[in-house]
Amino acid sequence: MSDSLSKLRSGQLAGATRIDLSCGLTEFPREIFELADTLEVLNLTGNRLSELPDDLPRLSKLRILFCSANEFRHLPAVLGQCPALEMIGFKSNAIESVTGVPTSLRWLILTDNRIERLPASLGNCTRLQKLMLAGNLLKELPEEMAACRALELVRLSANRFHALPAWLFELPRLAWLALGGNPLSDANHRLSPIAGIPWQAIRTDEILGEGASGTIYKGSWQSRDIAVKIFKGAVTSDGLPADEMAACLAAGDHPHLIPVLGKITDHPTAAQGLVLDLIGKDFASLAGPPSWETCTRDVYREGHRFSRAEALRIANGMAAAGRMLHERGILHGDFYAHNILANAAGDCLLGDFGAASFYPELLPAQALERIEARAFGCLLEELLDRCDDATEEIRELANDCLSPVPAERPLFSAIAERLEDMAARSTC
Repeated sequence: MSDSLSKLRSGQLAGATRIDLSCGLTEFPREIFELADTLEVLNLTGNRLSELPDDLPRLSKLRILFCSANEFRHLPAVLGQCPALEMIGFKSNAIESVTGVPTSLRWLILTDNRIERLPASLGNCTRLQKLMLAGNLLKELPEEMAACRALELVRLSANRFHALPAWLFELPRLAWLALGGNPLSDANHRLSPIAGIPWQAIRTDEILGEGASGTIYKGSWQSRDIAVKIFKGAVTSDGLPADEMAACLAAGDHPHLIPVLGKITDHPTAAQGLVLDLIGKDFASLAGPPSWETCTRDVYREGHRFSRAEALRIANGMAAAGRMLHERGILHGDFYAHNILANAAGDCLLGDFGAASFYPELLPAQALERIEARAFGCLLEELLDRCDDATEEIRELANDCLSPVPAERPLFSAIAERLEDMAARSTC
């Protein structure tokens, strides 16, 4: 029995707003209802649950529910009766059907299940901002979801889509889209030629970081310091590691991308991996990923400010990277500050291709690019919100990228040209 469960049953957690229970539970602990007046976050990830109680709505203040890595075959219909639920996570179960969904939802995670069809009632979730559906059996989205006009991030990777609905490209706020690993994009899936580096020639040291798709180690090869990314090989919240590798290699060399030196061969467990340039310690992530509260927007260090020159330098670098990627038919899918490494001078590198995909031949290329243009607009807005001397000209560019009418947003070639012109005039 876990310590948390013991404390719950002894009454020691009275008044708690959050509970985490991962201890092989096969039944929902009724003692949780003792916290009906206070509980806001309930994490039941990593148990053996297959159902939730019919009186779950008694938890009237419950905002966030995690039930990932359990044994659910159906998304419990009772969730639709929970009045305050804003975030639901049921990743890596065996869910085949989805019925009850609360209209209060802002964030829905159903990654890595067996879902073939979504209910029309999802169209009633007009507050929904993040929808994560990678690793299912979906072939279509219900037309009623055209009413979900608050959607900003959508993950459709590793499903069975042969086409996507036109309304998806008309959503006024959609900025982050992942769609690799579907039949509609498989025709363009390709690995670019790159040097193979035998695993035996690499020495790995400490872990530098770990994400959804893999683990990054510090290492050395041929007397040079390197970073080594070993892919986990399973579907992630963004999609398939194979798609990430393909897009990362196809992106090639660019001064604002992390250089790829080669791909790993002869790994003892047959794992896939990349050898990357080791970035200097003066570089750090521009921001942290979104929190439960911010939902779709990154979290910056409190008090973090940018000078106009620094903000303009970062914006220029990222616009140049975006222009190159889209010229090569690559949708990054996760164009966020937390995926950008920068130093104090404004030098910057875009990383993490976990949500990237190639342009499907049957989808409108400029419509895809304009989705990512909005993501760039969000980045620009965040930089400007932390800049005391930004010009009206750069704010106008941000507003253009954030236009609620996707067809009115500039493409990355135009974005880059406008920023290059601003930078040239600022140095005169």
